[in-house]
Amino acid sequence: MAAGIQDISALVAAWGKGDEQALSNLIPLLYTELRRIARRHLGRWRPGHTLESAALANEAYLKLIRAGGVRCENRVHFLSLCSQIIRRILVDHARNRGYAKRGGDALRVPLDEALLGMRNRGIDMLALNEALDSLARIDARKSRVVELRYFGGLTIEETAGILGISPETAKRDWRMAKAWLFAALTGEQGTQRI
Repeated sequence: MAAGIQDISALVAAWGKGDEQALSNLIPLLYTELRRIARRHLGRWRPGHTLESAALANEAYLKLIRAGGVRCENRVHFLSLCSQIIRRILVDHARNRGYAKRGGDALRVPLDEALLGMRNRGIDMLALNEALDSLARIDARKSRVVELRYFGGLTIEETAGILGISPETAKRDWRMAKAWLFAALTGEQGTQRI
C-alpha cells in the first residue's frame, strides 16, 4: 500500500469530521481491502448468486457518502464499519429477493468451523441476521464481537482494540457468542441467556 497508516488514519479522522473530500481520497487507498471484505462475505453464499465484490464495494462506498461522515478512530475501525455495511447490503438483498419467511430457495451462507465448529454447515443469511439481532438484545458486545471477527475478518487483538476490552475478554465473548449462535441457529435450548 503506497499510503502510510498515518495518512489513512488522518483521512479517516477528517471524514469523521465531515470532510467529504477525505472519503474520496480514502476509498482508492482502501478499495482493494473493501473488495477483499466483499469477497469474504460473498464466499459464504452458495454458488449462483448474482452479486459481485466490486458491486458490493461500490454500494458500500455510496452508503458511506450518504452517511456524511461517521466517527472512526483508524483504518481497522473504518474497515469494520465497511464490513457491517456490506453485511447489511447482503441482508437487504436477501430480503428484496423474497426469501424472508416465504420458504422459497433461500440463499445459504456457510458458517465456517471458526463460528460453529462444524464442517460444511450452511445457514440462511436472514436467519443469521435475526440470530445476531437477538444476541445483540441480550448482549450487544458479544454480537459486536461476532460482527468484527466473522464478518469483518478482524483478529482477536483488533477486535479487542475496537471495543476497548482485553484480548482475553474478546476471546471469551467470541467463544460464548459462537455457542449461543449455534444453539439459536440449530434450535437447541438455552439461547435465552448468555
